[in-house]
Amino acid sequence: MSEGTYSIQKHDASTLHYDLRLEKGGVLKSWAIPKGPSTDPSERRLAIQTQDHPLDYAFFEGRIEEGMYGAGEVELWDKGTYEPIKWKENKLIVRIKGEKLSGKYVLIRFQPDENPKNWLFFRKKVK
Repeated sequence: MSEGTYSIQKHDASTLHYDLRLEKGGVLKSWAIPKGPSTDPSERRLAIQTQDHPLDYAFFEGRIEEGMYGAGEVELWDKGTYEPIKWKENKLIVRIKGEKLSGKYVLIRFQPDENPKNWLFFRKKVK
């Protein structure tokens, strides 16, 4: 599988969170991570899937005006590429090659029948 664009934006909107972006199929698949990403494999973070974004949004920094979707300050927190290792409906494993995050990370959808937007995001343990 080929590499794609990866970024995380620190987004101070109605609540502070971090937006994970992974390029797939010509768009950025996106998740909001309320507590931010962790490099500790024992820490699981909630990641809420949001709408897809256009590719040119991957490295956006600046202010989104009031009244617009996602109004608030956006800062590029990390950027790089990623390699998909496994991309299934309820589980993704990717190798991130960023400036702050690097290594294998996992996104697992939990309670897909109750709330399909809720995922867990964590670094995969190195064996």
